[in-house]
Amino acid sequence: MITLGTASAAPGEMDVGRLEVGESRDGGSVGLPVAVINGASSGKTLYMQAASDGDELNGVGVIQRVVPQIDPAELSGAILVVGIVNYHAFQVAQHRNPIDDTKMNRAYPGDERGTSSERIAATTFQAARRADLILDLHQGSTSRMIDEVRVRCGRHHRMHAKCLRLAKTFGCGYVLDQKGPDGQLARAGPDAGIPTIDPELGGCVGWDEESIRKGVEGVHNVLRGYGFVDGDVELQAQTRARGFDQYGSPAGGLVRFKRDLGEKVSSGDVLFEVTDVFGQLKARVTADHAGIFWRTRRLPQVASGEYVCSVGIDIDTY
Repeated sequence: MITLGTASAAPGEMDVGRLEVGESRDGGSVGLPVAVINGASSGKTLYMQAASDGDELNGVGVIQRVVPQIDPAELSGAILVVGIVNYHAFQVAQHRNPIDDTKMNRAYPGDERGTSSERIAATTFQAARRADLILDLHQGSTSRMIDEVRVRCGRHHRMHAKCLRLAKTFGCGYVLDQKGPDGQLARAGPDAGIPTIDPELGGCVGWDEESIRKGVEGVHNVLRGYGFVDGDVELQAQTRARGFDQYGSPAGGLVRFKRDLGEKVSSGDVLFEVTDVFGQLKARVTADHAGIFWRTRRLPQVASGEYVCSVGIDIDTY
């Protein structure tokens, strides 16, 4: 029998329930939706979670679609799922937890006696530490971004090669291989000896079916590639960036992009222009280095100095 919160499944079974993480302002219990899929035969354990940032819904879409596709009778090992991590932010469709104004993916490994976010992080990390592999499903918030997977432990970490292999198995096509900020699950997991990746499934308002499809395919790739289910995975070369050049607007106005997401750029290529309301050119911004046009703001209006776009740099394949 495998239990997570109130979900409990015997071999060959699946169950759903709630994982208590604290109380709301009216004193009621706050429970995260969880699932346990206990395979009919023994094997590894996979932990998956989504929506640690409350407006990043593509991961929830992946879980909504992929969980019903998994047959416990054909599964070796177990899958632990937390469908929505940032409960309070999800309820109000915000990025940060409104109870403590914290970005949840900066709170790991958490603190059982800390802030709301730290307590949720501590409880979910306790579940994640039971696993052999961790998938922390994200998206580029509500901005526009390519579908990619992030390896955040850093190139000198003892788990780096295993995290890269997990990212290649997931197989979105693009990988950011750059040490992440303190408090990310994709940092805390490898520190605990568990290969962990942070799939960033595009970026949108609400969710995007194509990004969700790639996420579902990625989960199935992991299930096959690590022996949870029968089948082979043909590993594909991934385009890897080791960092970003980020560009702000030199003037206020309206942005007109000159490159498409995923497009290769060379040093000196025009990335975007800024015009006034009447279409008169105010500024033109060019790439500092060669790379991949990776991410952009969604709305066209900008103030001077406001973020506009990112180019992935130091590109190779692996």
